[in-house]
Amino acid sequence: MLLLVGDDWAEDHHDIEVQDASGRVLSKAKLPEGIAGITRLHAMIGKHVGDVDAEPVQVVVGIETERGPWVQALVAADYQVYPINPRQVARYRERHGVSGAKSDPGDSH
Repeated sequence: MLLLVGDDWAEDHHDIEVQDASGRVLSKAKLPEGIAGITRLHAMIGKHVGDVDAEPVQVVVGIETERGPWVQALVAADYQVYPINPRQVARYRERHGVSGAKSDPGDSH
């Protein structure tokens, strides 16, 4: 099983979107920075994992930073973490969005 997690990082919160392998959105949330937020993220992911004895679960996270306690917690949970340069996200938004306006939930997608 593959879960894809988009994380639009800000100083005090994270806009999160969880998708399955086909790109279907499973859940979205705005989570606080810190232990409470990462705990809720693990719970969001766990909700979609199902039976532990079934198939192995691979969690892939795209996030707009490469450092910090949040990223360390993702790596410690054995998630594959891919830092994405915020400028790349902005360029993508300009190419594929009508208005080009910044949207944290849209960036997490």
